[in-house]
Amino acid sequence: MAEIGVDGLITFFYYEDLDEAGRFYSEVMGFELVTDQGWAKIFRVTGGAHVGVVDGERGYHKASHTKPVMLTVVVPDVDAWYDHLGRHGARILSEPHDNEELGLRMFLLEDPEGYVIEIQRFY
Repeated sequence: MAEIGVDGLITFFYYEDLDEAGRFYSEVMGFELVTDQGWAKIFRVTGGAHVGVVDGERGYHKASHTKPVMLTVVVPDVDAWYDHLGRHGARILSEPHDNEELGLRMFLLEDPEGYVIEIQRFY
């Protein structure tokens, strides 16, 4: 694979309320909006890793109440993210805790339409 290369990765989520999803990923998560196509917005998470939010009426997939994927964001300080997201009114699902079996510290939250986001740090 190294010969042909990869420049980045975008994971797309589909929403009934694109404006609210865009606000969440920009203002609450603090991700940089790099492309706004009107019915799809792409946010840089870090380096070449992005998350795309798409109008469920226009995208390849439709918005669904079932959310069978999880976005995991690896961060340097889980507790600082917990405090930040709590101050911004995010729907926190669990408090930061250590998972000795997996060797990580983590917590979970939901975005405005129920996609689960895991904030974690390996140790």
